[in-house]
Amino acid sequence: MQIIHALSEVSDRYRALFVDLWGCVHDGVRPYPGAVEALRAYRQGGGHVILVTNSPRPRAGVAEQIVEMGVTEDAYDDIATSGDSARTAMYRGAVGTRVWHLGPEFDAGFFQPPAVLDDPLAVERVPLEQAEGIVCTGPLDPFADPSVMRPQFLAAKTRGLKLLCANPDIVVDRGGVREWCAGAYAELYTEMGGESLYFGKPHPPIYDLARRRLGQIADVSDASILAIGDGPATDAAGAMGEDLDLLFISGGLGAEETATPEGGDPDPDKLDTYLAATGVAPTYVIGTLR
Repeated sequence: MQIIHALSEVSDRYRALFVDLWGCVHDGVRPYPGAVEALRAYRQGGGHVILVTNSPRPRAGVAEQIVEMGVTEDAYDDIATSGDSARTAMYRGAVGTRVWHLGPEFDAGFFQPPAVLDDPLAVERVPLEQAEGIVCTGPLDPFADPSVMRPQFLAAKTRGLKLLCANPDIVVDRGGVREWCAGAYAELYTEMGGESLYFGKPHPPIYDLARRRLGQIADVSDASILAIGDGPATDAAGAMGEDLDLLFISGGLGAEETATPEGGDPDPDKLDTYLAATGVAPTYVIGTLR
C-alpha cells in the first residue's frame, strides 16, 4: 500500500477509472477542491472516467444533480448507477409487479422503465398491504433511525416479501452531516429475517454495468482499470471482489478515524489501524482526490 498525494502520480498506469461520487468527488453539496480538476486532467491525457455510484437515481438524473453542484461533463465519460442496475432488475420482475415504494417522492424517476429493456413489465406502486415486494430507494427521513421501520418490515417479512435495495450505502455525509441511506434499511430487513436484493457496490451487477458503459468507449482490460472510493463496505469491498486496483480515499467516510484533514494526508498509524479494522487492502491511499 502506497500513500500518494495526487492522482497524477499513478494515473499513467491505467487506461480507465471507476470513480465513486459521494465522498470522493463531492460531499453531497459541492465538489471537493481539486477533484474535478484531477479527473479533467486524466481525461485530457487520454484516460476514460466512468462514475460508479450507489445513487438510486437513473444515469440522467445523476448527471443533472452533479452538474448543479459543479461537477461538469468534461470530468467524466459516462455514469453507472445502482439505480439503473436495480431498476432493470425490477422491470424484469425481481420483486413482482405490485411494489411498495419505501423512499422519498423525488426518487419517482426510478419507476420509469429503462430504455435498454424491450419488454419491461408493468410495475405499479401500491400500499404495503397490497404489495408483492418492496423497493427501497432511501429513507423518508434520513436522520431517523432505521428501526422506525420495524413494524412494517415485520409485516412484510411475515408475508415473505423481498426487498429490492436501490442504494446499498449505509450512511453518507452530506456537507459534513451524516445521513442514513437505503442500505441501512435493507440491512435491518435482512437482520429481521427478510430477503434483501442488492445491485450496487459492492455487488457484481453494477460493475458489469460499468464495464458495459466503458466498453462502448474503449476496450480496456481489468488490469488497466483503477477503482477509486471511500466506502470500506461498498467501494473497497467491490473493487477487491472484482480484483481491481484500488485508490482508497481516506478523507471520506473514514476522515475522522484516519485523522485526514481537509486537503491533507492521513495519519499513517491511524490509517493502518483503520484499514486493518475494516479489512480494506488498497493499492494506494490518498487523503482527497486531487
